[in-house]
Amino acid sequence: MDVSDQLFRREAGRITAALVRIFGVHNSALAEDVTQEAFCRALEVWSVRGVPDNPSAWLMQTAKNKALDALRRKRTADVAAPELGWLLQSEWTLAPAVEELLSPAAIKDDQLRMMFSCCDPRLPEVAQVALMLNILCGFSVEEVASAFVVGRAAMEKRIARAKSVLATSKRLFDVDRPLELPKRLPAVQRALYLLFNEGYHGASPVAAVRTELCREARRLTAVLMGDGRTATPETSALAALMCLHSTRLPGRLDSDGDLIALGDQDRSLWDEDLTLEGLRLLERAAVGPQVSEYHIEAAIAAAHAGARDAEQTDWRAIVGLYDALVKLRRSPVLELNRAVAVAHAEGVDCALAELAAVPDLDRLETYPFYHAALGWLELRRGELAAARPHFRRALALARNPMERRYLASRVAACGPDHEGQPADPGDNTPGL
Repeated sequence: MDVSDQLFRREAGRITAALVRIFGVHNSALAEDVTQEAFCRALEVWSVRGVPDNPSAWLMQTAKNKALDALRRKRTADVAAPELGWLLQSEWTLAPAVEELLSPAAIKDDQLRMMFSCCDPRLPEVAQVALMLNILCGFSVEEVASAFVVGRAAMEKRIARAKSVLATSKRLFDVDRPLELPKRLPAVQRALYLLFNEGYHGASPVAAVRTELCREARRLTAVLMGDGRTATPETSALAALMCLHSTRLPGRLDSDGDLIALGDQDRSLWDEDLTLEGLRLLERAAVGPQVSEYHIEAAIAAAHAGARDAEQTDWRAIVGLYDALVKLRRSPVLELNRAVAVAHAEGVDCALAELAAVPDLDRLETYPFYHAALGWLELRRGELAAARPHFRRALALARNPMERRYLASRVAACGPDHEGQPADPGDNTPGL
């Protein structure tokens, strides 16, 4: 059924987080099993009766019934979170307590608790994001492995180790602790940022753009935005940059599923509603003295979203924003992006000179779009022969069919056309 994938993913996170709150983090496998049982039951019933008018409520009620069955069946203190052991005292307390714990208000808090629990400081960043995808977004181990370009067995072990670390605490992170929540919030924001980036321009061998990862990152960020304790200016800026980048998603691929460079995208396809939402969030983020990297990245995305085409973009302003961003977080990829903006604002020679001065530039040797950018810079000044080897190197490093087809077209653009004339290099800004 068409609604199943997206609906089940969204509801899996809500239901599992709520069940972990009931069963305890040490019983997360039981929570996931109950969630899976509810979904299996839905597939059985809906295939016969059709999808109900309120499928979310149907799934939650089914999960509630199965959770009660599990609690009644086991009837041991270890099957519930330590602070909820009283649930098992009698049937009089069991059903009403589960009803309350699975109310909409409680579930909203449980998603927040689960998100903060996944970002336990004892776990590396990649494990935090993997847990979010697996528990809060309903992604299978295979799907999470694909997102991080690792084998299923390796990811299964990584997730199992991460869950074992969480199980030692037995309960979800307490978001009502005013001193602890601000300490962990940056890790949660960073995990969501990494999740979004993995969808927007990750290294998947299957596809260069994975809209579902971007969508899940935006959904979980909305959970942060929906709570006064976590809706900080930095969270607003993070939500803004996700919206402003997502604006371009409808224009990033052509009808054949191939990548289109930023300079060649049909901007009429960009999502105007997401642009407006991103600008609203960026304005909301502009309070207080702190300017985070999310603020600056959102401002860069806003400059692109507000321009009718590449030539009308305020490239000098973007260079200035990259200057500010590099002061906060230096990286060769940021320097590369800045060089592209410099090429537009000040010319190719300036861009190449500044790129050559970047420390640790050799770290980009295996990054296909570093070589693609070098090829684009040569094309921009009309040096087709000099551009070709850069595009060939980029093509050799391409990570998925989308990238290979795009970079093969760039190689072809360096050769003569059928009439023996140089191909028109166009703009082809390598911002994908």
